[in-house]
Amino acid sequence: MKYDLILIRYGELTTKGKNRKKFITFLRENISVKLKKFSHLKYESTRDRMYIFLNGENQTDVMNALEEVFGIHKFDLAVRTVTDLQSMKEHVLEAAKEALKNGKKTFKISVHRAYKEFPLDTFALQQQLGAHVLIQLDGALQVDVKNPNVNIKVEVRPDFTYVMCQQRNGLGGYPVGVGGKSLLLLSGGIDSPVAAYLMMKRGVNVECIHFHSPPFTSERAKEKVIDLVKILTKYNRQMKLHLVPFTEIQKAIHKEIPANYTMTIMRRMMLRIATEFARKRKALVLSTGESLGQVASQTVDSMYVINEVTDLPVLRPVIAMDKLEIIDLSIKIGTYETSIRPYEDCCTIFLPDHPTTRPKREKCAWFESKFDFKPLLHQAVQGIETLTFKQNESTNVNGLDNLL
Repeated sequence: MKYDLILIRYGELTTKGKNRKKFITFLRENISVKLKKFSHLKYESTRDRMYIFLNGENQTDVMNALEEVFGIHKFDLAVRTVTDLQSMKEHVLEAAKEALKNGKKTFKISVHRAYKEFPLDTFALQQQLGAHVLIQLDGALQVDVKNPNVNIKVEVRPDFTYVMCQQRNGLGGYPVGVGGKSLLLLSGGIDSPVAAYLMMKRGVNVECIHFHSPPFTSERAKEKVIDLVKILTKYNRQMKLHLVPFTEIQKAIHKEIPANYTMTIMRRMMLRIATEFARKRKALVLSTGESLGQVASQTVDSMYVINEVTDLPVLRPVIAMDKLEIIDLSIKIGTYETSIRPYEDCCTIFLPDHPTTRPKREKCAWFESKFDFKPLLHQAVQGIETLTFKQNESTNVNGLDNLL
């Protein structure tokens, strides 16, 4: 069967009122960027769905790409025909023949009659189309209304009728870009890439900030983070990775701060830098891959003390997920194999044997007052290197002055 279009259903976007047009515009733009290499595609969008006309492009490749776009609920391969019973019968039969050729044994007909003036009601139309398939195929394909191998859907509208039998689930959520911007603290581990994915699913444009401490952290550790961002870029038009030189701050913490508080103070320093840089990038929130209770710095007490140094909201999309849930999602989105490469990041070097799980604000303030960290923090912000990744290319921009 020769399909001529893909019909996209919005899902959660349909809950929007006056802002729906904005959401649809973002979705259409994100889809067109994702499908840029398919030069013959044509787009048509309405309030309730979007149509992508294939014009000879490979339908499987286009559908595979659409599976990586947030804001899509479901999408179907479809044939558009005139709203005429005989034409419907012909296309439904073609779909049934294709199903039989692919080894399917059972089918059902699902009719959605949006055009209420069509002479046959829904039940009668289902009967006519189903009977036509049974007669023409001499019973080779049997009816099963509860659990069919293939569901041939017919959507009757005034101008056109759509015949569909290949449906895929989209990622759901909202189109990236409609929910503002977040600066996400990205480590080389499993959790923070999953957090980035979940933030993007809610329509947030994510930029990543990573702290590295050469020579204590290797170039391979840096390359791992770069590869993680490249993977995440397939879910967004582009992503930025900001690399913070953290060596001098980490050395000072190791020298000046009691061992059981080094992890807490390090996270406070990271949050200070991220807060300052988020303002330069016009990001209204920070986000992290923290999961409650997973490590010492992710207890309620630790989060309370660490959050003290920022006045920006800190969103933690994996906060209530256990490790196995996070791992499963990282496998699904394609980051797991990269995340488990055995290269240390700055959170694992100088790791104390017994970090405190219940730090005190007063003690943190006292320890930090004994050494002037401000020049090192300023130096770190000024030394940030930024990499920009697009879905089809990557470029390198160095220095803070080029970021704004």
